[in-house]
Amino acid sequence: MTMQVVFCDPSADAESWVASLRRHLPGAQVDNWIDGAAAADYAVAWAPPQAFIDQQTRLKALFNVGAGVDKLLALKLPPHLTIIRLDDAGMGVQMAEYVCHAVIRHFREFVQYEAQAAQGVWERRKPHARSAFAVGILGMGVLGQRVASALRHFEFPVNGWSRSHRSVDGVTGYAGLDQLPQFLARSKAVVCLLPLTPDTRNILSRKTLAQLPAGAYVVNVARGDHLVDEDLLALLDSGHLAGATLDVFRTEPLPGGHAFWRHPKIRVTPHTSAQTLLEDSIAQIADKILAFDRGAEIAGRVDAARGY
Repeated sequence: MTMQVVFCDPSADAESWVASLRRHLPGAQVDNWIDGAAAADYAVAWAPPQAFIDQQTRLKALFNVGAGVDKLLALKLPPHLTIIRLDDAGMGVQMAEYVCHAVIRHFREFVQYEAQAAQGVWERRKPHARSAFAVGILGMGVLGQRVASALRHFEFPVNGWSRSHRSVDGVTGYAGLDQLPQFLARSKAVVCLLPLTPDTRNILSRKTLAQLPAGAYVVNVARGDHLVDEDLLALLDSGHLAGATLDVFRTEPLPGGHAFWRHPKIRVTPHTSAQTLLEDSIAQIADKILAFDRGAEIAGRVDAARGY
């Protein structure tokens, strides 16, 4: 029997996705989902409507177009449905570039040099000790480990925090809520790469951010709901935090009147730290569909109870 695959991503170029999936799955019937479409064996989706889940009752597995699954898990899903996420598909190197750029720009005081240049001032600033500038990564999954490796290349000390202990070469590991204060106190910059779950929502709050050393820097490339906006603004205005680079927000696009746009210590980018690369992602998803269909073990299975 011919394998039936359905694609559903309201924000994507569906024609390109479907055409590429057909090339990678030549023996399958691949169609873009429309309301009332016939049930399929497998789905490739990102933020589908509830109607899609309700109608696709025959799915053996749903392949998420991305690493984060919080939008998908917010839907009412059948308990038997297997969810599989992307592992990397070119996102890791993009994320490493973005985070290293943000951290190095702050560490090397390029903001101050840009301000001096605008005023025609030629003045060298005293270098900081790299060994005293530990970067803390919240979330040590595939992307977190890729970012840690890139930061280690520039010889920054790296701390890593996760729900349970992970041993990563060259990274000082912390795990669980009991060790979170220690992790924060020893990190001069913190990078959020956590999955969004009920336990991690609002984790970047006044309570936690105040435990960072004075003058610390914040980078959020995970989800906007990790950060309590007003708490960040208060700690920036008080001088406790030196600045922040933010790529994700509670409401996207970021509303025009939001304080983040005009705050002098905040850099805003439009959720572009690691974009899904079409061909890389489709090749990985197609390989996983074929492996799953023949009963082979595959990476990226989501534990809905944990939220990732």
